[in-house]
Amino acid sequence: MRATTIHAPYDIRLSDVPDPRIEGPTDAVVKVVASCICGSDLWPYRGENKIRPGSRIGHEFVGIVEEIGSDVRTVKPGDFVIAPFVVSDGTCPHCLAGYQTACQNLVGYGGSRADGGQGEYVKLPYADGTLVATPEVPDNALVPSLLTLSDVMGTGWHAARAARVKAGDTVVVVGDGAVGLCGVLAAARMGAERVVAMSRHEPRQKLAREFGATDIIAERGDDARDAVLELTGGVGADAVLECVGTGQAMTTAFDVARAGATVGFVGVPHGVDVPIGTMFSRNVGLAGGMAPTRAYLPDLMADVLAGEINPGLVFDSELPLADVAEGYKAMHERRAIKVLLTP
Repeated sequence: MRATTIHAPYDIRLSDVPDPRIEGPTDAVVKVVASCICGSDLWPYRGENKIRPGSRIGHEFVGIVEEIGSDVRTVKPGDFVIAPFVVSDGTCPHCLAGYQTACQNLVGYGGSRADGGQGEYVKLPYADGTLVATPEVPDNALVPSLLTLSDVMGTGWHAARAARVKAGDTVVVVGDGAVGLCGVLAAARMGAERVVAMSRHEPRQKLAREFGATDIIAERGDDARDAVLELTGGVGADAVLECVGTGQAMTTAFDVARAGATVGFVGVPHGVDVPIGTMFSRNVGLAGGMAPTRAYLPDLMADVLAGEINPGLVFDSELPLADVAEGYKAMHERRAIKVLLTP
């Protein structure tokens, strides 16, 4: 079979790898219908994260179950399934509390990201605790939105939930990638009265407005802080979603938060210092982390199937798997918000 592998910074290849097979009773093999490139995949692509040359990459996919192990009960061959970006057994105390990304029984499982989602097939352990089947095989038009539930829509939702967004709030979203845009959608769906998207790119600004943004701020740094304060009469935001992971993004998030607000962060931290003095003096909280998308998946899936949300609009490029290297380049150069891949 073919699968995407990474060999060095900026060196993405489509390689021949062994076909997956059932190795344990909780395993499932899934034929990939669609996968995609995540903003977090760009960290190793740019050399910011350590690379194991030749390893598979990708952690967002949907597909059809091909084969299952003897203990699998919740999915069966022929089911269309959504795979959260982290594997979980579903039975440990953390899983039962809704934090499947911290599954106690998968510590040391390499992040529990199966064996790479940007390929033709994927083998996952703990299928019952991980995969979520749709009621029936969906129409092709729904596939992009269902694919976002493997990561970016659930991650944007987690940012809003961690920030304690509630009806009537003014919310600022730092970051205009797919996660930030899904954060805009989540905040609007939670009833925020004003949703401010920080973006300097016209296509992303347009999609943010379609998702519910009421205001756009293109400035960065101190100018962004000043723009938010002007919009809010000098008060700041009731809730802030940090969806980037850089030091500048975190600084901006705290700069625009009102006293007593919470910053919900989901950007993978790189070079971030938490301003503990600001948190103490202004009672600004920080919550969030790696999003337990498995916890949110059933409800968000119901919203997608009912036509109430359409997060699949974040995909502004679709490429065959053979062109995956071009997809990485397009996202790195910000020519694409998010690239969908079809085997």
